[in-house]
Amino acid sequence: MDAKRSSIPVDSLLQLRQRLDRLPKKSPERATQVAAIAELYGVSPSTVYRALNLIHKPHAVHRADRGKPRVLQQAQLERYCELIAALKLRTTNKQGRHLSTRRAIELLEDYGVETEQGLVRAPKGILTRSTVNEYLSRWLLNQSRLLRQPPAVRFQAEHSNDCWQFDLSPSDLKHIEKPEWIDPSKGEPTLMLFSVVDDRSGVAYQEYHCVYGEDAETALRFLFNAMAPKADPTFLFQGRPKMIYLDNGPVAKRRVFQNVMRGARH
Repeated sequence: MDAKRSSIPVDSLLQLRQRLDRLPKKSPERATQVAAIAELYGVSPSTVYRALNLIHKPHAVHRADRGKPRVLQQAQLERYCELIAALKLRTTNKQGRHLSTRRAIELLEDYGVETEQGLVRAPKGILTRSTVNEYLSRWLLNQSRLLRQPPAVRFQAEHSNDCWQFDLSPSDLKHIEKPEWIDPSKGEPTLMLFSVVDDRSGVAYQEYHCVYGEDAETALRFLFNAMAPKADPTFLFQGRPKMIYLDNGPVAKRRVFQNVMRGARH
């Protein structure tokens, strides 16, 4: 209740209303009566008029079953709405056009829909387009919701050294002196950047290596160097991480790499 209205007792407002009802519409005595009440309770005449308007204002009363279907049980209506939503989704073409709610209801009534639990057919005349559309929206089964892409959730480790992201990439911008071990019969090797990035902190450890393709043995030597103790005891890359994340490329498919990774878990 309004604070100003509550400062005037309801009994006084009712008595004032009765006195005003007995006076003609254009009687100056009406304003006098209102002014007297306003002065008595220390409010303005406009506040008295507002309180008079509110005292008999009807309050909206909702049914006890408001928001619940009355024609069908909620579980049954929800089942029909799920099937209608599935029909609309299944018939959606590239232009976004799909079966109308009215036509989907007709199919459900005339032919039914085959489900894992058997044929489901709605009784005729129970479902209406407006009711179905309302509950499709309320239960988030409408077309826009069903076609909405789920939000992208980026994986991130909770602590440093929980997860390393391991990657190999060819380096086209850097060059080194030709190593002595190069075998000319195999062609020119590739200068590769071996990199691990701590998923939590973003700290990176990198090395350059000349390799023929993605070499698993070189990858294992690089990971050993990354895990080895460092001069700085606070440096993140030392010790074994809980998990190493890498793409399913040639290195990950090599048996020697898989065996070493399995052994490192124990």
